[in-house]
Amino acid sequence: MPSSGLIVLFVVALVVVIIVLITVGNVFNLWLQAFSAGADISLFDLIGMKLRKVDARAIVTAKISMVQAGLPVETNQLQAHYMSGGHVLNVAKAMIAAHRANIELPWDQATAIDLAGRDVLEAVQTSVNPRVIDVPNAASGRQTHEGVAKDGIQLRVKARVTVRTNMRQLVSGAGEETIVARVGEGIVAAIGSADTYKHVLEQPDMISKTVLAKGLDAGTAFQILSIDIADMDVSENIGARLQIAQAEAAKQLAQAEAEKRRALAVAQEQENKALAQFNRAKVIEAEAQVPMAMAEAFRKGNLGIMDYYRMKNMQADTQMRESIGGSNATGSGTDNRPAGS
Repeated sequence: MPSSGLIVLFVVALVVVIIVLITVGNVFNLWLQAFSAGADISLFDLIGMKLRKVDARAIVTAKISMVQAGLPVETNQLQAHYMSGGHVLNVAKAMIAAHRANIELPWDQATAIDLAGRDVLEAVQTSVNPRVIDVPNAASGRQTHEGVAKDGIQLRVKARVTVRTNMRQLVSGAGEETIVARVGEGIVAAIGSADTYKHVLEQPDMISKTVLAKGLDAGTAFQILSIDIADMDVSENIGARLQIAQAEAAKQLAQAEAEKRRALAVAQEQENKALAQFNRAKVIEAEAQVPMAMAEAFRKGNLGIMDYYRMKNMQADTQMRESIGGSNATGSGTDNRPAGS
């Protein structure tokens, strides 16, 4: 009878053979597809993919597609890109599309674009078939860009920008949002440089030419092919509205200044009235001291009784003259005396 050690060894060998057969059976169909398509992928490569948890079917499909399209690529390159988190099938489709469109797209550049988070296949398709971008973008919530000409009239403009992907700057270049922002800024600047809004309405292409001349696609992932004005409307007279607002502000400032002067005049008048009352009080006080001074003069003999009467007569005469003069001044000027008097 065989020993127990030989039995255990036989069982282990049998298990290993079964595992190998199952593994080979799983990848045999893939190897057969690769072999029939002329793709250089061995059974050991496929088994290694299974052990490394690499999607062997995606690798085989990608390599078969690229080999059939005449694009040589190593199996290790496909596996390395897959294990780096890349989309192998997407890169393969993008390279095939670029090859058929005579666009230079090396493997290293395609994988770099894919690992950078860009859709390399969409980039190639945009490079072949240019895309149209609305300016402003509808997602921004704005419908038009507003610009004011030198005569103060505001124009509302909506444009469409035709762009093509710049494959060389796709990794580090700015995206679509930058193109939209730059073109919008260029539209506003072009309208603002016009002497009158009529020139812009007569020649809408002046906006396109001005914006294109600035090279707004520099440093972006796109190349601007054309800028077309889709819609243009006259909005309102911003210059007149600003002048009205400025005039209203000047009016309010003048009214405030006039009110300030009026308040100062009223205050000055009140001060003058107070000063007049003060002076009148001083006069009354001085007049009140006259009898006391006269009495003192009588006691000292500096004023005689005749002097006193002459002074009283003079005061009475003065009062009579003042009353006569006042009545003549207020009369009608006609002589009401009877005839012959």
